[in-house]
Amino acid sequence: MKIGQLILLILCFSFSVHSSFAQEEPTSLADKITSFPTKFLNKVNKKADNLEADLIKQSTKYLQRLQKQEKKLQRKLNKVDTAAAQRLFTNSSQQYEAMLQKLKSKEPTILQKGKQYLPKMDSLATSLKFLDQYSDKLKALGQTPTQIKDALAKLNGAESKLQQAEDIRKFIRERKQLLKEQFQKSGLSKAFQQYNRQAYYYAAQVEEYKKMFNDPDKLLDKSMSLLRKLPLFQNFFKKYSELSSLFALPDDPASGSYIANLAGLQTRAQVNNMIQQQLGIAGGPNVSGMQNGGGGGGLDALQQSLQNAQTQLNQLKDKVSQMGGSSGDMEIPDFKPNTQKTKSLIQRLEYGTNIQTIRSNNFFPATSDFGLTLGYKLSDKNIIGVGASYKMGWGRDISHIAFSSQRVGFRSFLDMKLKGSFYASGGFEYNYQKPFGSLAQIKYLDDWSKSGLIGISKIISLKTKVFKKTKVQLLYDFMAGQQKPVVQPFKFRIGYSF
Repeated sequence: MKIGQLILLILCFSFSVHSSFAQEEPTSLADKITSFPTKFLNKVNKKADNLEADLIKQSTKYLQRLQKQEKKLQRKLNKVDTAAAQRLFTNSSQQYEAMLQKLKSKEPTILQKGKQYLPKMDSLATSLKFLDQYSDKLKALGQTPTQIKDALAKLNGAESKLQQAEDIRKFIRERKQLLKEQFQKSGLSKAFQQYNRQAYYYAAQVEEYKKMFNDPDKLLDKSMSLLRKLPLFQNFFKKYSELSSLFALPDDPASGSYIANLAGLQTRAQVNNMIQQQLGIAGGPNVSGMQNGGGGGGLDALQQSLQNAQTQLNQLKDKVSQMGGSSGDMEIPDFKPNTQKTKSLIQRLEYGTNIQTIRSNNFFPATSDFGLTLGYKLSDKNIIGVGASYKMGWGRDISHIAFSSQRVGFRSFLDMKLKGSFYASGGFEYNYQKPFGSLAQIKYLDDWSKSGLIGISKIISLKTKVFKKTKVQLLYDFMAGQQKPVVQPFKFRIGYSF
């Protein structure tokens, strides 16, 4: 590389970072310019490590479950068709063990050309290759070639495990089809259901990991966007990215190899003529005219047909997505899947808050009950959780406002979907009903009252960034009569989930 190009590279990269942090203080700016590549590589390392570890863990878990299921299936089939059982399960254990050993191996997998293309992974890998190739030129930014090579190696390792998971998914799909045919023939379809479910959920789990790796966080996106502004990186991406290898066309349209690669491909004029001949409208408007809103006769009909087909295709995609599928290879399950099973613990948690206000009476002042909840999604329809509440007193009326701590409580709840946005709700609560001034006053459980709640909840979806759902609840406390003094048995609460 020439000295002039080197200086331009460093100046462009520094200018991109400077533009992003132009409003920072000078000392902070210098720190961010120096630490930016390190943060980028650290994030790549962490993401790749987590993905690889999760893939190995989940793939091992599902393989062991399927292996166990096959042993059960073998015993059942052996009772009705010994020869078929011998044929199907002779080498079954060895195949599963071989895949388990391959998962634990550190040897990289040869990536297949026909594998699913993941745009963000391609951009990330190409960015690391670019930094690796010019690492000695980027030392001015405080980065060493070893760190870049390590990040690239970890990313390749994660992609290798992703490919192994994809190979396992294909093996399980073929294995499932083979077993399904035999068990249907033998009248043992019911015995096959559990294996079928586990096979589907593993395929869905692999798709979930593809989505996770193809959706980088803000730091990775910002880092790659800065690189994409460099003309040198743009040229590098055109030559060495996975996307470029899919088409393998050179940059210069005037080059001989470019023209050679296009040999045999139809031109736009040829496509226009073919459409017009098929529709019997020779001399009509061309495809480009149709795309610009023009057209007439047959081309209008063709455009309308294409739009209808696209609408139907989108509807089909929505249905498949609702059933948990996202890939062209995903099979439509013959049961209602629980899409929560393929999500991580964090993704299955739902945070919420609710408010309940009670007017004053002979015993208590006007109060407001503030609650916080943490729910865990058992399935798409059921959620279980715990929470805590704090009741603040406002005084008797507007003329006698006085803030006081009136009550604290702990809650558990269960929401079960009935129909549409309506849920059956229930729960159990412990409440300290007396005013208190310190935590020492509430430490004895004998002073706490119990509440058993049952009722109906209605979920109202909101298009906001923070509170996504509003929950309106009408609950009945069937233990209200046991409390002293007796409290209002009906409770109306408004809650928000995010």
